[in-house]
Amino acid sequence: MKVRHFVIVLLLVSNITFSSGFLDVFVAAASVVYTYFERDDLLPFDSKRLEEDLRENFFGQHIASNVIRRAVSSFMTDSKPNKPLALSFHGTSGTGKNHAAKIIARNVYEKGEDSKHVHTFISEHHFPHKQKLDLYSAQLKQWIHESVSRFPRSMFIFDEMDKMHPQLIDAIKPFLDYNARVDGVSFRKAIFVFLSNAGGDVITGVTLDFWREGNIRENLWMDSKELEIKISQNIFNDKNSGFLHSNIIDEHLVDHYIPFLPLELKHVRQCVMVEMVHLNVTQDSDLADEVARDMPYFPKEERIYAVKGCKSVRQKLAQHID
Repeated sequence: MKVRHFVIVLLLVSNITFSSGFLDVFVAAASVVYTYFERDDLLPFDSKRLEEDLRENFFGQHIASNVIRRAVSSFMTDSKPNKPLALSFHGTSGTGKNHAAKIIARNVYEKGEDSKHVHTFISEHHFPHKQKLDLYSAQLKQWIHESVSRFPRSMFIFDEMDKMHPQLIDAIKPFLDYNARVDGVSFRKAIFVFLSNAGGDVITGVTLDFWREGNIRENLWMDSKELEIKISQNIFNDKNSGFLHSNIIDEHLVDHYIPFLPLELKHVRQCVMVEMVHLNVTQDSDLADEVARDMPYFPKEERIYAVKGCKSVRQKLAQHID
């Protein structure tokens, strides 16, 4: 109806008259154009493309890869979802949480993370002053509401969620609810991704114990050590976490708490190989091994997991090249 009204007004302003039949054809054509612009930058979703992207560019995270693939594919192919997709990524720094969010974005939008429909908020950068929480909350609500009203398939990434004040987390809550419609706008097609270091120590401890028991890393799944339950309990019991005082957990509005495991040397080596491509350096497995081994690892005796994951890999590679 909006298109029809727009066209009629346009014709009246232009002092143009058409027969009813021609007007219907014209309105139909305009509707196609309107729909095209509404879908601007939105890729036709392909679950196989997402699966391949995760397999080729997301290292050492078989649990996260599996949950992300299933959750995003199910959501994107559901013509009538009953709530927005809400994913919470948990793990220590450098394990690939930001990278995973970017992979989702580039499989939903033509411009990936650079799409105007992908909105990233960093807690300590965008909301630095506690005395301005009322202002931040109002601005955040307005930003989310206006973004989705313009483009229903908007994506919101909240980094450093563990440092976010509960008042700001509760500002997001209305948009995450089942059959969410806020001030006449439906949020059921929006995507929310929360990135957090909360639960990172629990995940690392479970992974290390699993290794010390002589188990293969890839045999560790969400239910094998009640990993998801342990993550949610850790978040809920963390007095420093904004989640503790927020209603988001209580009302079960997060669809998946996804663990990002600490990375091993072989995964860091894979990251180095990818960075060689980005730096236009001929891929060299020996050099990749040298760079990977030069990174710090823990525990001190076994040196199993990379302290910084794949962070600083590009800088370390650049030093070796120089």
